[in-house]
Amino acid sequence: MNRSVLAIVLGGGKGTRLYPLTMDRSKPAVPFGGKYRLVDIPISNCINSNIRQIYILTQFNSASLHNHVANTYIFDTFSQGFVEVLAAEQTYQHEEWYQGTADAVRKNFKHFHDQNPDYYLILSGDQLYRMDFNEMLELHIESKAELTIAAKAVTRDEAAGLGIMQVDDHAYVTDFTEKPAPEDDISHLKVPRPLLRERINPETIGRKEYLASMGIYIFNASGLEEALSGDETDFGKEIIPQIIQKKLVSSYIFDDFWEDIGTIKAFYETNLNIASIEPDFNFYDEHMPIYTHKRHLPATKMNFCTISQSLASEGSIITNASIVNSIIGVRTLIESGANLDGVYCMGAGYYEDDEEKKKNRQRGIPNIGIGRGTIIKRAIIDQNVRIGDNCRIGIDTMNREDGDYGSYWICDGIIVIPKNGIIPSGTVI
Repeated sequence: MNRSVLAIVLGGGKGTRLYPLTMDRSKPAVPFGGKYRLVDIPISNCINSNIRQIYILTQFNSASLHNHVANTYIFDTFSQGFVEVLAAEQTYQHEEWYQGTADAVRKNFKHFHDQNPDYYLILSGDQLYRMDFNEMLELHIESKAELTIAAKAVTRDEAAGLGIMQVDDHAYVTDFTEKPAPEDDISHLKVPRPLLRERINPETIGRKEYLASMGIYIFNASGLEEALSGDETDFGKEIIPQIIQKKLVSSYIFDDFWEDIGTIKAFYETNLNIASIEPDFNFYDEHMPIYTHKRHLPATKMNFCTISQSLASEGSIITNASIVNSIIGVRTLIESGANLDGVYCMGAGYYEDDEEKKKNRQRGIPNIGIGRGTIIKRAIIDQNVRIGDNCRIGIDTMNREDGDYGSYWICDGIIVIPKNGIIPSGTVI
C-alpha cells in the first residue's frame, strides 16, 4: 500500500522567520538538535513509515540542502526508494518562481506522474514530531475522504497562530479558519467533547477545545490534481477551505508531541528543550529513529568540564568549560574558562589545520570555536563561527531591540551569530 504513496516535503520560501539562519541555506537545511537538519524530521518519519519515494520542494539557497540529501539518503536499487530535491526551475510553460505551497506542487506534477501515485502525502519542512503515516493513511482510506488533515488539539491562545478546523462528531471537517485573531469569536469551532475524549488522552486535554491543522495532508491523487487545476497558490489560505466546501474531508487527530519551529524563538526554545532532563520530544527511540548524515567523527572529548542539562555532538573538544542548558554541535572547539548558559552552538563543518590557524592568528582572526574565558548566554551560534578570547555575549540585563547589528543579530530577544561570523577577542555584546 505504501508504494502508491508519494511524499512531498514543502521546503518553504526564503525562510524569513528563521533569518539569519537562512541567510546562506534553505530552511530545511538549518542544523537542528546538535547533529541533524530540519529536513531529517519529515524524511525520517517517511522512512519509518516505509514511504520511500520522497520529493523536497524548495527554491532559495538550495545547495546546502542538495548536498545533505545527496550524501545522506541513499537507497539501494531494490527498494525503489529515493529522496530528491526539486528546486524551482524555468520551463517553456513556467518562467516564474514558486508563488506558494500549492503552486510549487502544481508545477512539479510532471515529475510526480513518473511514480504514478494513488495518494500524495504533503509535509512541512519545519516541524518536530514523530508520526506513523500508515495510521493516518488507513484512516484516510476508511473515511472515503478526498483529503485527510492531521490535526492537533490546542487551546484558544494557541489557536491564534494556526489554521483552526470545525469538525463533526465523526471527525469530518466542516469549516476552516486561518489564524483567527485573539479577539475573534470562534466558539462555533470548538470540537465536540465526546470526540476529544475518544481520541485524546484525558490527562492531556485540559483547556484544549479546538483542532489546529498541522500542515500534514493526505490527498487522493486525482483529488489533488483537480484541486490544483486553477491558479490558487497556497494550501492553507485557499486550497483547503475550497475543498472543505466541495468534498468530503476527514481529520486525523494526533495526540503526541508536535511543534512548529519556523521562528527563531520556537527554534531556540525547542532545541534547548531537547537538552532538558525530561524533554518533550524523545530522540532516544530505536524503533523510530531520526536519521541524518553519517560523519564518522571521533567521540567528543571533555577535559575538566562542568556540564549539566546539555547535549554534546560527536567530534567536539571541550576543555575546562562550564556548560549549562545548552547544545553543542559537531566539531565544536571550546577553550579553557568558557561559560555557556542557554546556548545552541551549531559547531563546524570542518577542522582547521595548523597552517590555517597560524595564518588567521597573524591577521588577528580567532580560531573556529569559542575562545578562552568567553561567556555566552541566551544565544544561537551558527556554523563555523569564530569567537575570540574573553568575549561577553548576552550577559547584560538590557532589553535590546531586535535587528541587524552588523556582526550579530537579535531576533525575539535572542542573540544570533550568523554562519562564518567573526567576533574578535574582548568583544561585548
